[in-house]
Amino acid sequence: MIKKILVANRGEIALRIMKTARNMGIKTVAVYSEADRNAPHVKFADEAVCIGPPPSNESYLLGDNIIKVAQELNVDAIHPGYGFLSENAEFGEHVEKSGMIFIGPRSHAIRIMGSKLAAKDAVKKYNIPMVPGTAEAIKDVNAAKEIAKDIGFPILIKASAGGGGKGMRIVENSEEFEDQMKRAISEAENAFGDGSVFIEKFVTSPRHIEIQVLADNFGNTVYLFERECSIQRRHQKVVEEAPSSVLTPELRKEMGEAAVKVAKACDYVGAGTVEFLLDDKLNFYFLEMNTRLQVEHPVTELITGLDLVEQQINVANNEKLSFLQEDLKITGHAFELRVYAEDSLNNFMPSVGKLEVYRPPSGKNIRVDDGFTEGMQVPIQYDPMLSKLITYGKTRNEAMQTMLEAISEYKVEGVSTTLPFGKFVFEHEAFRSGNFDTNFVKKYYSEEKLKAINEEEAKIAALFALQQYLKDSEKLRLPKTL
Repeated sequence: MIKKILVANRGEIALRIMKTARNMGIKTVAVYSEADRNAPHVKFADEAVCIGPPPSNESYLLGDNIIKVAQELNVDAIHPGYGFLSENAEFGEHVEKSGMIFIGPRSHAIRIMGSKLAAKDAVKKYNIPMVPGTAEAIKDVNAAKEIAKDIGFPILIKASAGGGGKGMRIVENSEEFEDQMKRAISEAENAFGDGSVFIEKFVTSPRHIEIQVLADNFGNTVYLFERECSIQRRHQKVVEEAPSSVLTPELRKEMGEAAVKVAKACDYVGAGTVEFLLDDKLNFYFLEMNTRLQVEHPVTELITGLDLVEQQINVANNEKLSFLQEDLKITGHAFELRVYAEDSLNNFMPSVGKLEVYRPPSGKNIRVDDGFTEGMQVPIQYDPMLSKLITYGKTRNEAMQTMLEAISEYKVEGVSTTLPFGKFVFEHEAFRSGNFDTNFVKKYYSEEKLKAINEEEAKIAALFALQQYLKDSEKLRLPKTL
């Protein structure tokens, strides 16, 4: 049985994993860089060890150093969280060879699904729909251009080893193909050390739907329904919800069963996510599989009542899933807003500095997963996400209203955040009606619009304050004397 877990990560996800571990009676070890010395996850853990200077390639990405720390502290298992080493097959192998448990899938599943081309090859025998495109990495640019013409523009160039929008280019016509190809290859090499790219048809008005799966070591695999992740900026998710407002029960079942087949195609074990594109005619296409816990996993937890980290630990303990597919059901609706230290009025540029004021909201049906406290410095070396703001309701509208109230109560000073952008999304008619796709930001959002909204709200607030001042002055006015 696992009695002590080292969390090979930082920030909100490290703290979130540790809270579940503590509830299960499991001790935890935090690792941290010099920049994170005073971070909440460091203080929360039972033990904490500094593993290097702030740059991640000198601290959080040094797998052998982390394994050495775990061995010295008699750790039973290592949880990688997401990002950093979470989808590094070699790290997972080294953990297991060191006599510890890697809380994640087996290394061969990580390798297969870590390459989008290998993933497509693994699932094709299951007749899962895929976007038309190349089945191999592109080597000859001129030949690839001809294939692109056959597929039909617009097309999408994608890094085989990619993620987070890196190494991805939309190409509208053959004239710009070669230039965009070179850019995609260069970006893929810089980001992943692998310049392999492929092309596929660009679905012009897609929705991004992902299915949460869970599998044990005994051949049991279930799907925990879907998450809608269509609100994105620069191909990165900003708002997620569960369930999607457009899936019918029949389509949900069909996509869920397809996700289970994808998991079985690589003998998947643990928690993972299968991502699909959904076109405007509700046809779905396999996109990729993320072999780790997703950033947006809390919305699934709220609608299913399951703790996904607890499930991961149980599976790592070689326990069978305690439920069947027919035992699972959706209850209510949940949203997640990623709160980034970014300036929504300046092309979402990172905003670093000291959190002079940091007061997250609280209350019924509000959950905040964060890794910061007031007075902390937001470091420039890492992803600028401050927190995940999650709300729940019996209905989509109720969860949406709770989100707007939570955004208004969230107080942050010292850095700019994406809270104003989140408010813009949740108040927009296209989002509220459910009539949106991954082009939402491109179609509806502009810095000018947000500035205008902010200015109008500032005027209303000033008028309200003036009215209140006049009322208070009237009450305090002394009575006239004869």
